[in-house]
Amino acid sequence: MKIVFLEPLGLTVEAVERACEPLKKQGHEVVVYPDRKPELNIERASGADVVVESNMPLRKDFLDACPNLKMLSIAFTGLDHIDMEECRRRGIVVKNAAGYSTEAVAEETICMMIGLYRHVIENDKITRSCKGPSIAPGREIAGKTVGIIGMGAIGQRTAALAQAFGCKVIAWNRTPRQVAGVTFVDKETLLKESDIVALHIALNDETRNFLTAKDFALMKPTAVVVNAARGPVVNTLDLAEALKKGVIAGAACDVYDGEPPLNSDNPLLTAPNTMLLPHIGFATKEAFILRLGIVINNIENLF
Repeated sequence: MKIVFLEPLGLTVEAVERACEPLKKQGHEVVVYPDRKPELNIERASGADVVVESNMPLRKDFLDACPNLKMLSIAFTGLDHIDMEECRRRGIVVKNAAGYSTEAVAEETICMMIGLYRHVIENDKITRSCKGPSIAPGREIAGKTVGIIGMGAIGQRTAALAQAFGCKVIAWNRTPRQVAGVTFVDKETLLKESDIVALHIALNDETRNFLTAKDFALMKPTAVVVNAARGPVVNTLDLAEALKKGVIAGAACDVYDGEPPLNSDNPLLTAPNTMLLPHIGFATKEAFILRLGIVINNIENLF
């Protein structure tokens, strides 16, 4: 079978090809492209039985151009960029790389919490300008209540790290869970009691616009929001307005309604007290190596 990597998944082509040696020994053809070129996806996938990629949207036009396709091995956790209904209709197997970025995203979440509380970005700019005093005082996350929305693997790891920093952790989840040291509450209680609200829920019809103006109005004026889940789970306009009006104290986002680079008219760009990162929560060397192993294992299981 022909296996096509539409990108090298953050690694070198040589590293991916070495990891694919067992597949080659079984007689499979492996093609690894050295860069991400969404406009060339259809051309590059020509004749492929298996396609590997991370988060580039693959819709009906792509599937129409790949009649031999038997599997999409997605090097990503979420699958909202894949036309799942069309894949099911065509009998195309779709597997994600569940679990590869658990540690990476959880650590980034804590990073964003501390970054907001200690005004890291603002103080860096002041220092580099060689002008003015630092922004002070900052705040400590120790002793604060962290409310985690979504208690899958990443939410649970974030809870453990937050507890290690001395935080009280409360959580909301669609289905009940038992997690050590975590008290589960309803959504309204979480919003009212939390100093830091961290989002770790998947994007679907139920979670789109999960936080809107009415939700921000329930929160403490000193509270901050950290979104490392998916951009559309938070209403962008409402979040920007809540920040500008002082309804909440700050927000850190690594995800948006669409991939960075952001449009220049995105309201978060002019909202105060924000930390805006370019969707890098999953991007660590350790996570990339782990996900390549998961991707290849998914392909081997298909065969």
